[in-house]
Amino acid sequence: MHDATDNRPSALLSMGPGVAERLFPPDRLDRLTRLVRVDPRLVAGTLTGPGLDPAVAAALAGAELLVTCWGAPPLTAEVLDAAPRLRAVVHAAGSVKHHVTDTCWERGIAVASAAGANALPVAEYTLAAILFAGKRVLGSAHRFREVRGAHDWHAELGGAAGGVGGGGGMGRTAGVGNYRRTVGIVGASRIGRRVIELLRPFDLDVLLYDPYVDAAGAAALGVESVPLDELCARSQVVTVHAPQVPATRRLIGAAQLAAMPDGATLINTARGTLVDEDALLPELVAGRLDAVLDVTDPEPPAPDSPLYDLPNVLLTPHVAGSLGGELHRMADHALDEVERFAKGLPFRDPVRPSELPYSA
Repeated sequence: MHDATDNRPSALLSMGPGVAERLFPPDRLDRLTRLVRVDPRLVAGTLTGPGLDPAVAAALAGAELLVTCWGAPPLTAEVLDAAPRLRAVVHAAGSVKHHVTDTCWERGIAVASAAGANALPVAEYTLAAILFAGKRVLGSAHRFREVRGAHDWHAELGGAAGGVGGGGGMGRTAGVGNYRRTVGIVGASRIGRRVIELLRPFDLDVLLYDPYVDAAGAAALGVESVPLDELCARSQVVTVHAPQVPATRRLIGAAQLAAMPDGATLINTARGTLVDEDALLPELVAGRLDAVLDVTDPEPPAPDSPLYDLPNVLLTPHVAGSLGGELHRMADHALDEVERFAKGLPFRDPVRPSELPYSA
């Protein structure tokens, strides 16, 4: 029975199996239950159907707020009809496109997400990949495994700064390093902008391609706005941060890859469909380009894909986003929005339907 003196809004958790436990450890769960009336043991993986848990149906009928994360079911008209009091959705992850439907916007439901929090680890992964690419870490590590101390490694490289042989810019290291190299950012998304911020302390020249950012906007970010083909031709590292929308399918295609300089590195932490892998593979097999791929198309790659074995490819299983303790950053971001909702305040970082056609 609801206590009439309890003014906390009613909420329901909706996400995939096991997500809530990882997202909300005891301290975060305590904060959540202080902000809203919610049964933390009741996590709805589905919100419709003849076999729907009666407890979920009852909680949905009274819910003013849904707290969602990965694996949340779509909020269809049927679901919303069963949730007449619903006023808001707080998504404790990135994109809401998988579950927030047009019907939500039509019914005036406010939506917030933790996309900004999830952008941070992706940008950090990207920064590490950019700096490692400049030092040609993949190639050096592979050659180091091959020689296994059989001869003078420093002599082969022409010497490293402070190392045996001196002359750190000679031999195979000519052109290697992160001083005044050019990095091309494809997409001024949340992640793309965070990457730009993280690159500021370094002696790098940064180019940007984004059709929604003009020259003045790019200058305000401290970068140079250029067309995509020019960006690819001028950059030693090209890193992709555009959203997956119809207009960005295979945005990095054969022409863009061919324009990239010999030895350049392509980094993709966005979505695999943004890169034409049929065009990329020959460039990688030939050794002309390097790649750091956290996403592929398909994902994961087929078991016989060359990507697993190429020495110039760092292939990771979609780990750039929030993992482990980083989930708690998203939880904290979501809880801040839940607190604003509970206090009758607008969301600090709302999702706007007008921005969805060109955002993740």
